[in-house]
Amino acid sequence: MAQQVNISELSLPQLEVLKNQLDQEVEFLSSSIAQLKVVQTKYVEAKDCLSVLNKSNEGKELLVPLSSSMYVPGKLSNVDNVLIDVGTGYYVEKSVDDARDFFKRKIDFLTKQMEKIQPALQEKHAMKQAVIEMMSQKIQQLTAAGASQAAATKA
Repeated sequence: MAQQVNISELSLPQLEVLKNQLDQEVEFLSSSIAQLKVVQTKYVEAKDCLSVLNKSNEGKELLVPLSSSMYVPGKLSNVDNVLIDVGTGYYVEKSVDDARDFFKRKIDFLTKQMEKIQPALQEKHAMKQAVIEMMSQKIQQLTAAGASQAAATKA
């Protein structure tokens, strides 16, 4: 368990080290949330695409992507089942309803993960702000002490 330290007792260089550490932690947590949002968006888009799979669209022509910029013509022959990428090159065939449930579970899981990270990120932001304010106070104290010493030596 982390031990608590009163930041007012730390020296300016120690505060600088703490601030840099908090910067890294904030960056890591922000990056983690951003990555989770990207994945969540992909699942939301995949779930939304399932709405196209209905009997009225069966047999219709469509473009099948081979890459991000290359497509081939195709026909929608099966609107009852889809193949879902479940990771590491594995695909599972599911009915459209099962696929919709799968994507909903994944979206909900990612939402919960982001909700767990968000308070930690806010806490790190607050800690960083407190460190910055303490650094500012210490710098002002050092500046004031230096000015009063300079005035005392002139007198």
